[in-house]
Amino acid sequence: MRIPLDYYRILGLPLAASEEQLRQAYGDRIVQLPRREYSSTAISSRKQLIEEAYVVLSNPQERSIYDQVYLANTYNSDGVGAKPPLENHPDTSTRSHDVQSLSIDVSSDMLVGALLLLQELGEYEQVLKLGRPYLVNRNKKVGVRVGSHFTSEEYAATPELPDVILTVALACLELGREQWQQGHYENAAISLETGEELLMRESLFPSVQAEIAADLCKLRPYRIFELLALPQEKTNERRQGLGLLHSILDERGGIDGTGNDQSGLNIDDFLRFIQQLRNHLTVAEQHKLFEAESKRPSAVATYLAVYALIARGFVQCQPALIRQAKQMLANLGKRQDVHLEQSLCALLLGQTEEATRVLELSQEYEALTVIREKSQDSPDLLPGLCLYCEYWLQQEVFPHFRDLVNKKASLKDYFAERQVQAYLEALPNDTPTTNEWTGINNQPFSSPQINTPRHRHYDNVSNERNNHTSETDLYTSTNGKASQPSYSSASEWQSRSRYNGYQRPEMTSTPEEADIGYYNYRNVGASSPAPRNRKKGRPTSVNHRERVGQNIPHRQRRNFIDKLDPKTRLVWLVFLSMGGVLILWVLVSTAWGWVNNLLFPGPQLQGKPLAIELNQPPITIPEPDSQPEAADGELTTAIAEEIINTWLSVKADAFGPEHEINRFNEILTSAIIPQWRSIVKRDIAENRHRKYTHDVKVEFVNQKPNNTDNAIVEATVKEITQFYEGEQIQKTSQEQLRVRYDLIRQQGTWRIQGMTVLKSANS
Repeated sequence: MRIPLDYYRILGLPLAASEEQLRQAYGDRIVQLPRREYSSTAISSRKQLIEEAYVVLSNPQERSIYDQVYLANTYNSDGVGAKPPLENHPDTSTRSHDVQSLSIDVSSDMLVGALLLLQELGEYEQVLKLGRPYLVNRNKKVGVRVGSHFTSEEYAATPELPDVILTVALACLELGREQWQQGHYENAAISLETGEELLMRESLFPSVQAEIAADLCKLRPYRIFELLALPQEKTNERRQGLGLLHSILDERGGIDGTGNDQSGLNIDDFLRFIQQLRNHLTVAEQHKLFEAESKRPSAVATYLAVYALIARGFVQCQPALIRQAKQMLANLGKRQDVHLEQSLCALLLGQTEEATRVLELSQEYEALTVIREKSQDSPDLLPGLCLYCEYWLQQEVFPHFRDLVNKKASLKDYFAERQVQAYLEALPNDTPTTNEWTGINNQPFSSPQINTPRHRHYDNVSNERNNHTSETDLYTSTNGKASQPSYSSASEWQSRSRYNGYQRPEMTSTPEEADIGYYNYRNVGASSPAPRNRKKGRPTSVNHRERVGQNIPHRQRRNFIDKLDPKTRLVWLVFLSMGGVLILWVLVSTAWGWVNNLLFPGPQLQGKPLAIELNQPPITIPEPDSQPEAADGELTTAIAEEIINTWLSVKADAFGPEHEINRFNEILTSAIIPQWRSIVKRDIAENRHRKYTHDVKVEFVNQKPNNTDNAIVEATVKEITQFYEGEQIQKTSQEQLRVRYDLIRQQGTWRIQGMTVLKSANS
């Protein structure tokens, strides 16, 4: 059999290698040994080929002839060269050098050595190309059906056969790993499964079988992503991906199970895997998958099933699915706050009274604030709840289903469907939602002014702006190819931010401005909600108490002390006597004071007395970290520079390794804090952080003369940013920015309510 090897490759040498290099390479190759699973026959075969290469190249005459053949084959574009005359070299008459291609002739008992050398050179395809036909031909020679294992007689007649099988299996293993690294996950699985099947059929080398099986288990999540990301027309491949997913879930015991599926993913990693996988599944696939998983039971699967039911019920106009989601939320409500989702389900079922009642039990304060803003001109919260429901479906539900990404949410179209109206009219009253969270959110909400920064953010900010919220491009993708992002931890599945980055479609704030048909669902199910009950104290006026006292008979009151036993009566008399003496002393001392002031008046204070208290300082003492201010309230350049430096320090701590996210409260207004928090949370979820170095120069300060609590500051900021993933630095950027800061003074402290990059220069 001819093997595509040359002597220089066998020894790992270049053509111009010296004699010393030749001896060193030969020694190294002889000392190196293959895996311990190989037999002495395979090791001896490999050694013979190495020695043959050394003998040829160590003889100057033979090497000269071989070099001519080598060069003719290498530099002839046709791969054909003239065969050098060998008759003048009798020593080489026993050796043949192939001119057509650089290859060597080996016998069947030397094949395993040649395959070993090819494998060491990384020629895994060549090993399979030569080894698999050899195994098939051996089967045919002994009359064994292709695909069946070899007999004991065949092993006895061919001692090198197990070594050939091992070499082919290891080539499959290494080739699969290469394809895995290149992102060809299904091809990698085919290679690994081929090697595993060969070893299992022959019942050989269990340690290598276990190694291949472990790689196949770790490869499964990648295969699932690759298969489910295929177009929906690839039904067989996608069905195979779902089958692999079900096998992993069964081995783990569910999404949040603790079983070992050999994939190497812990609970948090697997939750992140499921979160990213959702974007490749349709709403019907998620409905079927998570509804089945929720019965294990699983809180995470139940919550994901609720989203699938709501999305499918809304898009397909099947309120029965939304009702099923509402019932599942009732079970989740015993452990976490899902009142906002319950309220939205009730709204989609036309149960408007229950929707507004349950909404007030929610702890989602940002969502409640938005809903109250949009309901200012209405007697109830329905207008804002409807607008939020459309946003919630459009921005937080639909994007997680591959077939609903571009779907538009319209309550008007939903309630206009006849089958929806027919179902809601026949819908029985469900059991009232349990109020395990009653009392948590009873504090009143003040409706923000319509021109607040939060309202402007709600109406105008786009998703692109939310992803670029600093002076520079804070959050950019470094790789256009789909990758495995970091996911939130298990706890973050139950603590969701529904408002950050809200970009709603054009909405009408009041029912009067909206299409009349839009609010026809008000009349479906229930009427407008009744006002909330308020606790009222029981009146206890003086006249009431007097009337109670008058009900006691006069004789009974008079003889109360007389009915007591002598000892108790004596104690009462002593206390009453002491009380009388104390009252008499107070009256006498008060009267004496009046008389003394009349007869001997003291010096009189002129003007209004000072309001000085022992527990309060006479002047306001500033906080240690408060911003310095000029005496007349003017914002000076020095103060402005200190404010900006404070902000940059806060930003560095928030995006740094410790992610001190709460420091935003020190310098930013509440309107833009959620925007920055969302960016930091994404970095936390993806195990990223940044380190900043800043240099600030204030260019000018503009404080409005008619409103000294507002100011605009423009500054030049030199910013050096180091981006980290884990502990490894990924890149460093340097920018010089011209930034305008909008400042507002709140309770005597300057805060930043907005910032705009006017000019940016990268270096």
